[in-house]
Amino acid sequence: MPTALPLATTPMISEPMAVTAFLLGILGVLFAVAAHPRGRRLFKFVPFLVFAYFVPTLFSNSGVIPLESPAYGFIKSWFLPASLLLLTLSVDIPAVMRLGLPALLLFATATLSIVIGGPLAYLALHGILPAELGEEAWKGLAALSGSWIGGTANMLVIGNQVGVADSTFQLMIVVDVAVANVWMAVLLWFAGRDRQLDERIGADRSSLEACRRQVENYQAEVSRPATLADLMRIVALAICGTALARALAQYLPTGEFITGFTWIVLIVTAMGVGLSFTPLRHLEGAGASKMGSVFLYLLVASIGAHADFLKIKDAPALVLIGALWMAIHAGVLLLVRRLIRAPIFFVAVGSKANIGGAASAPIVAAAFHPALSPVGILLAVVGYVVGTPAGIACAWLLRLAHGLVAS
Repeated sequence: MPTALPLATTPMISEPMAVTAFLLGILGVLFAVAAHPRGRRLFKFVPFLVFAYFVPTLFSNSGVIPLESPAYGFIKSWFLPASLLLLTLSVDIPAVMRLGLPALLLFATATLSIVIGGPLAYLALHGILPAELGEEAWKGLAALSGSWIGGTANMLVIGNQVGVADSTFQLMIVVDVAVANVWMAVLLWFAGRDRQLDERIGADRSSLEACRRQVENYQAEVSRPATLADLMRIVALAICGTALARALAQYLPTGEFITGFTWIVLIVTAMGVGLSFTPLRHLEGAGASKMGSVFLYLLVASIGAHADFLKIKDAPALVLIGALWMAIHAGVLLLVRRLIRAPIFFVAVGSKANIGGAASAPIVAAAFHPALSPVGILLAVVGYVVGTPAGIACAWLLRLAHGLVAS
């Protein structure tokens, strides 16, 4: 007879559909609280998405729901592409392009600060690393750079390139979760105070406001009561489009620079952008982007539930290096933002288009305003493209830094 797991390690709710229902229940309660006058005052100080992100974390880290569940993988593989398709369905490409040079400059700054920040953090704090790690330290950090310039797929690619051990790779996942999730919380906090932050430095918000107004005006123009036919078409488009993308991805080449899931994201984004030039974009009036946001909020909750902050104790030195690395990234971004007087939105979406990719960038963009989520999606696609070559450059610098401290 199999031995039962200790109660402390056995989640109270583990069946995948029950876990999904629990996450939906959390979101339902949070939205109900947000609709109450007192709740609105609370979310005025702490953005709603912070709660949607960290409340599931409390339940998973306390054993109510599992830290690992097939539900989380299903939500990411199906609902993330579905949300990307619906959120880009009515994207106004000319309006996004008019955001101009500051958006691209801060995205490029985010990438460059990660490439140089890792080697600098390693040089500064290599002395606290356990001696037994040896070369695995720089190799693990190189793999982490892949995750922080494009997402998990790039992390796997760079990890394979440098030959990092599986045990070290697992430690870097802990660092990734611990550091990147805290930074995401900071960015969501920025979203609740973006106007005040921009006013302090006299940031030019004109292009950002013009983009937001243009999207809002279009939504108001086509808005109508949703019919059953509208809702059925929206759901069918999202799920069937995702299924088609998954089917096509199986026949496309994969390798060191691109994975099957990367193809899925690229295909559904191309579908959404392509359909935005057809009459189907009018489904926005019946709530296409709102349905996409439902999928996106469920993804936020599943990411939060998957974050195991209790494992930070397994790699304290690497977490400290990761924290310094992220501080360099944040500091450089905020400095460049001040110099060019750009809105804090460009810092947030440029950062998350690198650190987290398509899973995080639209979440952060939507925290500033739901109409801006397509900006995060499109920049995240660019992050996928530049992630691997930039990660390889960072790996080379890390190996050079290791040579310097070892000699």
